[in-house]
Amino acid sequence: MKTVAVVEDNPDNRLLVSVILEDLYEIIEYERGDEALAGLRVRRPDVVLLDISLPEMDGSEVLAHIRADESLRTLKVIALTAHASPADRDRFLAEGFDDYVTKPITDESILLNALKKAAG
Repeated sequence: MKTVAVVEDNPDNRLLVSVILEDLYEIIEYERGDEALAGLRVRRPDVVLLDISLPEMDGSEVLAHIRADESLRTLKVIALTAHASPADRDRFLAEGFDDYVTKPITDESILLNALKKAAG
């Protein structure tokens, strides 16, 4: 079973994503960016769902650390964000995210298709 790391500070959002994915993927949850970076080095997932609006270190900063780390740089990372304008999407993809999914998740198939594409 493929593994998805969910980096999300909101427990309700983590729960929702876990409920959507639990039958298809093994889920690893992180509440903060620094916690995720440490955990990803120990247990590398197939895909990372990364919230943009995290406290202390936002998702873009976390992604920069992932891409700078030789052992993590090839990880597939999907932005999971409430920033939903076309300009936001373009910005996050330009920063190096592999895909982009908006919150709230109202259509599970968008999330599932993004994960399927990223996880192979």
